[in-house]
Amino acid sequence: MKKLILTAAIFFSFLSVKIASAQISLNINIGSQPDWGPVGYDHVDYYYMPDIDSYYDVTSHQYIYLNNNVWVRTSSLPSRFGNYDVYHSYKVVVNERTPWVHNDVIRQKYVSYKGRRDQVVIRDSKDVKYRNHWTGNNRGQGRRVVVHKTKVVHRDNHDNHDDHGNRGEGHRN
Repeated sequence: MKKLILTAAIFFSFLSVKIASAQISLNINIGSQPDWGPVGYDHVDYYYMPDIDSYYDVTSHQYIYLNNNVWVRTSSLPSRFGNYDVYHSYKVVVNERTPWVHNDVIRQKYVSYKGRRDQVVIRDSKDVKYRNHWTGNNRGQGRRVVVHKTKVVHRDNHDNHDDHGNRGEGHRN
């Protein structure tokens, strides 16, 4: 009887450890998302841009596009995309590894978003969670996210507000 109780106790303790670790696993990269990224996403791996059939890697801050049948990564778009407006063009969030490997599926799935201009971007959001997002000029770089049970607390090493609480350059209020 003691062996049965001990075995059951050990079994349930392993279950509770697994459940507890699942509860604190949280991946947030709001601070890495660009000024022109769409609002509403706590985590983004890539943006797919249907208008130019290209991607943006949020982690490395690089564009990924097809050039002479090879997918290349660069920090800016090539001149052939000179008329593309990242702020007003639609971006689709794609959270998977190397989506360009099956680009034909992605392109077909999101072709209906081509030409849409109705997406709210981070720059235009008044939501406090976007206060110190990545803008490409190292602002918001010191952002950390601390998780306390079910509440997420943002702490900043750099304050981008002036003495009156206004945001720094490049933001709309």
